[in-house]
Amino acid sequence: MKKEGLWSYENGLILLLGMSFGVAFFDRNAASILVPFIEKDLALTNTQVGFLASGLSVTWALGAFLIGFWSDAVGVRKPFLLTFMLIFSVCSVISGLSHSYPMLLASRMVMGFVEGPFLPVCLAILYAESSPHRRGLNAGIIQNFFAALLGQSLAPPLLSALATHYDWRSAFYLTALPGLLCAVIAYVWLREPDKNTQSADEAHAIGGKGERMSPLAMLGVRNILLCCLISTFMVAWFVMGWSYYSRYLVDNRHFSPQTMGTLMTGLGFASALAGFGAPFISDRIGRKPVMIGFCLLGLATPLGVLYAQNPIVLGLLMFLGWTASGSFPLFMGVIPGETISRRYAATAMGLVVGFGEVIGGTLINTFAGYLSDRSTLDTVLYVQIGCVIIGTLFCVLLQETAPVKVRANQALAAGARS
Repeated sequence: MKKEGLWSYENGLILLLGMSFGVAFFDRNAASILVPFIEKDLALTNTQVGFLASGLSVTWALGAFLIGFWSDAVGVRKPFLLTFMLIFSVCSVISGLSHSYPMLLASRMVMGFVEGPFLPVCLAILYAESSPHRRGLNAGIIQNFFAALLGQSLAPPLLSALATHYDWRSAFYLTALPGLLCAVIAYVWLREPDKNTQSADEAHAIGGKGERMSPLAMLGVRNILLCCLISTFMVAWFVMGWSYYSRYLVDNRHFSPQTMGTLMTGLGFASALAGFGAPFISDRIGRKPVMIGFCLLGLATPLGVLYAQNPIVLGLLMFLGWTASGSFPLFMGVIPGETISRRYAATAMGLVVGFGEVIGGTLINTFAGYLSDRSTLDTVLYVQIGCVIIGTLFCVLLQETAPVKVRANQALAAGARS
């Protein structure tokens, strides 16, 4: 029986897991933010700078699937979560100690390998402990709210200030401390979810009812495959925005760096707001309509960047469009968790994350950059528009999984039979 109220275990769990993933996302973005300081000391080329991000993305995807699969196989979550926190904190220290590019790259890739499965394992714990009527809201708070505030809004000014007043190595050292603190709290307070219990709505899971289920079999489950495809195109949309908007706004639209910075900061707040707003709405009206509506909103950002002349109008369109990121907790965690038995939850979520990171965040993003080198930077934004449209079309094919809608449909079916 879950304790209700402000001080319930469920609320404490959301706070701990949300802060922990926010710290992980903060660490992930640290190298990109500190590049202007690092490249002078280590004499980095543009290719090396680019591979710091793409190399981490690849290991993030591999770790999400492989370690998520391992966690499902042994049936435990807490030891994995503690290990992730310790390793990515140590990797931050090693990043600060790096006196060569290979050492820095290795530390970032190891960090990606343990941070990739962090979210699937967090969401697997969440699925086991959440009340069904607020599962979407809880996932949004964990995945988007804290990650947006810490990793997108707080990280740039804080890390830049630390690197300016001290040096970039000190900035890396300090990023290790929150992760270690979260590990201590989790060790003392976090409990291992009971793997022998099953929630009422899990009995209606579409897949994963047998003793064993391979990753390939999971892709045979309609919603899992669709979430992988949605992830591919929506993660590509997200990464292209963060990769190219700042340059496009300054070089192509001729906005000042200050105006560009203000516009980009708004994306972090949009992600934080939509991160719990979209899942909250989905708990009440269903996952599918929210997925369709919020993904479609993603068109506003590239269209605004391409065509809006007034900075205020542009800022509003960028903010509106970036609320599409509110769909991420749904297709990466909530829908896979409600589709398949929770004994396979981390593997299924790892598959979705892996597809998005490797195919969307790395291959499509790189291909869009390649095309723009042979045409104009506008091409990236057109590819981004195409990704939103394709991702939304896949949303139309999803099967509804929200408990409130599933129970209503079952009641209607029962009434029709009687």
